[in-house]
Amino acid sequence: MKISIHRSSRGGRRPAAVVALSAVLALTATACGDDGSGAAGDKGADGSGKGKIVFWDNNGGVRTDIWKEIIADFEKANPDIDVQYVGIAATEYQSKVDTALQGGGLPDVGGVGAAMLAGFAAQNALEPLDDRLGKSSLNDRLNKDMVASLRAAGGGDEKLYSIPTSANNGVLYYRTDLFKKAGLAEPTTWDAFYKAADKLTDKDKNAFGYTIRGGAGSIAQALDAMYGQSGITSFWDASGERTTVDDPKNVAALEKYVGLYKKVTPAADLNNDFTKMVAQWDSGTIGMLNHNLGSYQDHVKAFGTDKFRGIPQPAGPGGKRVQVSNPVDGLGLFKSSKNKAAAWKFIEFATSKEQNSKFNRSAGQVPSNTDAAGDSWVSEAEPTKLAAQALTDGSTTIVQLPYYLPDWNTISKTDNEPAFQKVMNGSMSAKDFLGTLAEQLDTAQKEWNEQKG
Repeated sequence: MKISIHRSSRGGRRPAAVVALSAVLALTATACGDDGSGAAGDKGADGSGKGKIVFWDNNGGVRTDIWKEIIADFEKANPDIDVQYVGIAATEYQSKVDTALQGGGLPDVGGVGAAMLAGFAAQNALEPLDDRLGKSSLNDRLNKDMVASLRAAGGGDEKLYSIPTSANNGVLYYRTDLFKKAGLAEPTTWDAFYKAADKLTDKDKNAFGYTIRGGAGSIAQALDAMYGQSGITSFWDASGERTTVDDPKNVAALEKYVGLYKKVTPAADLNNDFTKMVAQWDSGTIGMLNHNLGSYQDHVKAFGTDKFRGIPQPAGPGGKRVQVSNPVDGLGLFKSSKNKAAAWKFIEFATSKEQNSKFNRSAGQVPSNTDAAGDSWVSEAEPTKLAAQALTDGSTTIVQLPYYLPDWNTISKTDNEPAFQKVMNGSMSAKDFLGTLAEQLDTAQKEWNEQKG
C-alpha cells in the first residue's frame, strides 16, 4: 500500500512523500505457521470446518495469556479444530499484515481494530461478515454502537469486516497516595492536572509528575490532550474537507502539553510506547499517566486498588470534557483463508458471553457481548464504570477520528510519530508539525471523497 502526500492549499512546503510498507518486516512461512493462505485478493474457501487455523493476535505479549486460555477452551469444545496462535506486538502488527498482503502468508483470523480496518479492507484482504453474523446466535448479542463503529471504519461501503471484541476509553490514572501526601486535589480539570504535574516533580529524588508517551502510539494521546484542552468538538471543519488539527487553539494546547517533557517527565519518555510507559509508572514514583482501560489490571497488580485511581480525562472550562474516540477492537476473517468455516467458529466462540467476559475482564475493557457487559466485574472495576458513565451522562463530547480513511493508520503512525518526537526534543515546532499533519489529512480526505463520488 502506498500513500502519496501532496502539497495542499495550507501553504506547507513538505516534499511529496511516498510511504511503502515493504518487506523489511517480512514474515516467513515458518515463523508464522503459514498454512497456505494467500495474499490479498485470494478468495480462499470455506473448507471443512475442521483442521488447523492460524490466529494472529494484534496485541501479542500483552494479551497472549488470555488468548491462549480462550484457545484452550475452544479446542476443548471443538476437538477437530486446532488453533495456531501467533502473538504480534501492537506496534508491529500493521506492518506484518501489510507485508503478508503483498507476499502471501496471511492468517485465517486476526485482530482487526477500527484504526487499521479501512486500510486492510481497501486492499480486499477481509471477508465481509454481515451474512455470517446474520445467521449467528451472536446477531442480537453484540453492542450496536461497537458494530456501527466498525462498520463505519470499513472505508465507506457499509460492510462489516470485523466482529467487535471490546471498546476502550482514555483514562487519567493518578497515584492517590502521592496526591494525598502533597495535599493536591484530584486532577479532574486541566488546570489541576498541570498544577499536580509540577508539584509532584522532584528530579533529585527521581520523582516526576507525569509520563508522556513519545514512542509508538503517541499521536492519538497527543490529539486527546489537544482537543481536551482546546474544547474543539469536531475533527473536520463545517465543510468536512479541512481538518481542525492545526487550529490555533490546538497548536497552543500541544505546545503546553509537549512543554511537560523533561520538565516534569522522565527523559526516557521520548521513546516509550505504552508497554514501557505503563511499566515505568507501575514501578516508580510518577504521579500521573494517560492511557486507557487496557492497563487497569497492570496497575492493580502493581499497587492494589488503594494507591491509584483511574478517572475520565480532565474537563476543560465550564466542566465540559472533550475526548478523541478510542478505536473499537475486533476479530477479522481474512479472505484468503482456506478454512473460513472453522475460523468463523473461533470468532463466534471468542465473542460469546463467557469468553468475551473473560477476555475483557483480563484486559480491563468494555465487553462487546451485551450479556457479558452485564457481569458484575464491569461495575466493580472503577475506571470501566466511570468511563461508561462519562460517555452516557452528557458530560463528554467525543471527537471522532477518521478511522474510515485507508491512510489513517499510516499517517498517524509511520509518517508522524517520528515527527512528534522532534516536537518533543525541540527540533520542530508544534505549529509546523500540526500543519504538515493537516496537509496529509486534507489530502487523504479529498481522495476518499473523490472515490466515494
